[in-house]
Amino acid sequence: MSEEMIIKTEYSDIMQKSYIDYAMSVIVARALPDVRDGLKPVQRRTLYDMHELGIRSDRPYRKCARIVGDTMGKYHPHGDSSIYEALVVMSQDFKKGLPLIDGHGNFGSIEGDGAAAMRYTEARLQKVSEEALLADLDKDIVDFVPNFDETEKEPGVLPARIPHLLINGAEGIAVGMSTSIPPHNLRETIDAMEAYMKNPELTVEQLLTIMPGPDFPTGGIVVNKDELPEIYRTGAGKIKIRGRVEVEKLKGGKEQLVITEIPYTMIGANIGKFLNDIGSLVESKTTTDIVDITNQSSKEGIRIVLELKKGADTEQLTNMLYKKTRLEDTFGVNMLAVADGRPETLGLKQIFDQVIDFQFELNTRKYKTLLNKELDKKEIQEGLIKACDVIDLIIEILRGSRDLKMAKGCLMSGATEGIRFKSEQSKAQAEKLRFTERQATAILEMRLYKLIGLEIEALMKEHDQTMKNIARYSEILNNYDEMQKVIIADLERYKKSYGEERKTDIVNAQAAVYVEKKIEEMPVVFLMDRFGYCRTVDTATYERNKEAADSESRYVLTCRNTDRLCLFTDTGKMYTAKVQELPYGKFRDKAFPIDNYSNFDSAQERIVCVSSMEDLILGTMLFVTKYGMTKTVSGYEYDVRTRTSMATKLNEGDEVLYAGLVGDHTQLVLQSVEGFFLRFPVEEIPEKKKAAIGVRAMKLSAKDHLEEVYALADGEERNILYKEKEVALQKLKNGSRDQKGTKIRV
Repeated sequence: MSEEMIIKTEYSDIMQKSYIDYAMSVIVARALPDVRDGLKPVQRRTLYDMHELGIRSDRPYRKCARIVGDTMGKYHPHGDSSIYEALVVMSQDFKKGLPLIDGHGNFGSIEGDGAAAMRYTEARLQKVSEEALLADLDKDIVDFVPNFDETEKEPGVLPARIPHLLINGAEGIAVGMSTSIPPHNLRETIDAMEAYMKNPELTVEQLLTIMPGPDFPTGGIVVNKDELPEIYRTGAGKIKIRGRVEVEKLKGGKEQLVITEIPYTMIGANIGKFLNDIGSLVESKTTTDIVDITNQSSKEGIRIVLELKKGADTEQLTNMLYKKTRLEDTFGVNMLAVADGRPETLGLKQIFDQVIDFQFELNTRKYKTLLNKELDKKEIQEGLIKACDVIDLIIEILRGSRDLKMAKGCLMSGATEGIRFKSEQSKAQAEKLRFTERQATAILEMRLYKLIGLEIEALMKEHDQTMKNIARYSEILNNYDEMQKVIIADLERYKKSYGEERKTDIVNAQAAVYVEKKIEEMPVVFLMDRFGYCRTVDTATYERNKEAADSESRYVLTCRNTDRLCLFTDTGKMYTAKVQELPYGKFRDKAFPIDNYSNFDSAQERIVCVSSMEDLILGTMLFVTKYGMTKTVSGYEYDVRTRTSMATKLNEGDEVLYAGLVGDHTQLVLQSVEGFFLRFPVEEIPEKKKAAIGVRAMKLSAKDHLEEVYALADGEERNILYKEKEVALQKLKNGSRDQKGTKIRV
């Protein structure tokens, strides 16, 4: 038994090497497409497996579970969900301008509905996949590599005859890098590639006159045309894309906005978010011109209808949609692909260089294979033609030979020993025979009917055709221009069969300008009940309903409709909400949870104070915590624009029991669970920063903590009930901060 070898090395070196190996494996073998066929490994393996299973476009559909299982077992051992997801995406015409798989069943929708389970759906290859990606695999056109367990062979790359990487685009997240390539129009991309093949000196700007830019399956409008040359030169940048909005006139002078195309980035759940965003704009009174929203989208296309008030400014509303929602969005371009075995960000010309080189390689290998086959046929045909001329001699050799080996030897080298001939003349002729091994085998296997005159004539014609094929294939292989013509002829055929009109417009458009209407500033009263439901009313409405409002509301606050509300919670956080976004109307109008208008989460924390920002920054905040810490903080520290910020720092396990503006309050009364009361002047509490914990307000025993905090103004009289005993707070003994206080006996 051999001794165990221990290699001592730096742990960091091992980690670095292992991580780099892992990262490269993800990059090359999982996440990024190959520039030559534009496919990620899972896509390539799925298509090849369907090709091998014979699930062609002219044959019946097969269950996706069968395809996924076979692909996983033979080529892609990384889980069925990734294979099925890749299959589904390759069949969705709203994601791929050129779907590669023909799906049958529920394959999801543009609105984000997922595909049905793979046991319910069926699929087969699209014709374009067979012709443009999988054709000629039997002609030694690409290298085959062993699969993961070396029991099968799979192509390292598919023989794609079109610039598929650009036509269908790609998306993928690797380790430390990601790719995002927009889809393009097949006709335009092929035209640009042909032009570049004929003249490699063409600039990116010149190529973009042929292929103006991306062509998204969802249509839309690209609005930064002038920035595209730099994006296609470097392979990275941002494309701004808008949905298409049309104005439809209705009876009675009304109009409605109809969104007929959406940005490519809005596919899926973002359509629902877009509708919610419009609803929020209406709810927050950002616009009052939208009366109703209906999503009338169907299989025929997108149709989102916004019903408007009579006399609404449609241009202003359209600009608002572009500015405030995802109807105008950004598509981040990063044309990263695997080129020569390594990830590389490629510009348009570099992609064309790689694809064109690959086309020449494919055609060289194809026509070499075809030429060798024709040369083999030529050899056999010439042998058979020659044999027909001396068929009587060959029959005599066959009849005179003891075995096949003797007859074959005579045909190949003229060896006549042991063969019985009718005459010496025949023997002399036989000694001159010099057929090749292939020719001799073909002669020995030839059937007698081949000696019929018409069959011999057909053989002569076939030989003539073979000679023409040899001349043609040799010309293609030895002449660059001829091979280029062949490649262009193939491209033209695909363009004619599968080309479609462009869907996306590419223009230079001005940035959407939306000027929000200035809100008429006025005082309003904020009302929030104990369940966190809030609304605002005007001051006159409040005065008319003051008694009911005060009794039903936990917080009543007068503020300006242009101000922000500050919500202080027991967790030491402060949340802000714009007053103008809160529901405003009549006193009995429906209220909504404050959670809807701020980041506050009522399930996780509790509001202990509500203030307007205007009052807050002019005042001083007072905090008291459950375990007896206190401080004051200048309101200026809370003048922030963020929706969530820290209000005060807390010890672990502590929480804010009381928070409020100091205002006219001069006395503070603290009440503990064990019945201790401490009254002391507010002025004894030091001012600290909001990031400070504060100082001790009251000495508490180990099991005691504060239960209530009361802030009193000068001369204010307040009586409370403590365990059914009335306590006059103003009559409590005066004390100082950090004392134990007086115990109330009951």
